[in-house]
Amino acid sequence: MEQQGSGQELTQVEVAAWTAGWDEIQQRIGPRFARSEQRQRVRGYVDGLLSPVERKNGWQLAEQAGEPRPYGMQRLLAGAKWDADAVRDDLRAYVLQHLSDPRAVLVIDETGFLKQGTKSVGVKRQYSGTAGRIENCQIGVFLAYAAPQGHVLLDRELYLPREWADDAERRQEAGVPDEVTFATKPQLARRMLERALAAGVPAAWVTGDSIYGGDRRLRVWLEQQEQPFVLAVTSAEPLFAILAGHFGQPRADLIAAHVPAKGWRRLSAGAGTKGPRSYDWARVRLARLQLTAEERRWEHWLLVRRSRHDPTELAYYVVFAPAGTSLRTLARVAGQRWRIEQSFELAKGEVGLDHYEVRRWDGWYRHMTLAMFALAYLAVLRAHLQAQQQAQQVPAPAPRHGHTTGQTSKTQVAKGGPTSSRSI
Repeated sequence: MEQQGSGQELTQVEVAAWTAGWDEIQQRIGPRFARSEQRQRVRGYVDGLLSPVERKNGWQLAEQAGEPRPYGMQRLLAGAKWDADAVRDDLRAYVLQHLSDPRAVLVIDETGFLKQGTKSVGVKRQYSGTAGRIENCQIGVFLAYAAPQGHVLLDRELYLPREWADDAERRQEAGVPDEVTFATKPQLARRMLERALAAGVPAAWVTGDSIYGGDRRLRVWLEQQEQPFVLAVTSAEPLFAILAGHFGQPRADLIAAHVPAKGWRRLSAGAGTKGPRSYDWARVRLARLQLTAEERRWEHWLLVRRSRHDPTELAYYVVFAPAGTSLRTLARVAGQRWRIEQSFELAKGEVGLDHYEVRRWDGWYRHMTLAMFALAYLAVLRAHLQAQQQAQQVPAPAPRHGHTTGQTSKTQVAKGGPTSSRSI
């Protein structure tokens, strides 16, 4: 099992040697399952997700667990009584116990799950970024936690298209709860961010692609929470700015066109699988009416990324940041979005995130939650192994005389303050 870009490979022997880590998870989520049979089966299910079984469906997971038929595994997802949202909360607590870091970035993105037929909840012909085209698929919106020690999927929501939300017969057949109504993808993202922030998840930044950055209501809400963000937008996004002495809402690409030749800096967006991902970067201050000192604590920018090889290839981001945040920091935050893409790749390739064969609402959330827990287990395992290797290779630094550790505010961390890391 290998997490791309981490430089860390886990053998099956090493995974087996860390059974204590899974015992910890079992103790954490065990009370969510009333019967011992359910507790044993959920362990078998996640053990199967972590196993080298090629196709992690009900039949294969049952065989891996030594069961002659898949009915028990299928019942765990479809008929057993347990609350997937409560287990999701346990997942968040587990991640924070092992990977929590004030420098972390919350990343929002979606991924597609290709399906056949019309019965799987939420399925329709829609654009799938996974396939790069319109396909018959389900779309899941996810929240990732990208910390210096590792990255995991922290939360999930199934996108229910309007034609599904308005069809009572299909809803009933797929087990969609009565209280579920149509919600846009940015609205689903906000729900997950609300849960994370309410739970005290430490994060210096939020980032995501233009589906989310283009939603002004989401951006305003994040500003109200004083949560810094670097969110992608399209070239046509209207933004408040002053150009040539005139106030208005020009498009992002028109604002970027006013960047002088000397306004660009070559900076890394972070390490990739093939080394540093270097681009040319520039920023333009956006117009805001900031009358008080409290309001002036924050800055609003259009951040522009330009390809080194093709100067016409540009990407745009709206930024809400503490005053004094460097361009280098903004570039690195913008580069963190690839970590959720890496999480999707790892989750689908290693723990069967997309191997499910359930059609109903509860089954989708249950499988996603257990697969995310398996992914988090691997991330924590890697973090521990890496920490052990570093402890063996590098002597611990001597404490500086008179040095004390105090708390650092979110704005200090976001700006690249005392606890910031160049990896974030």
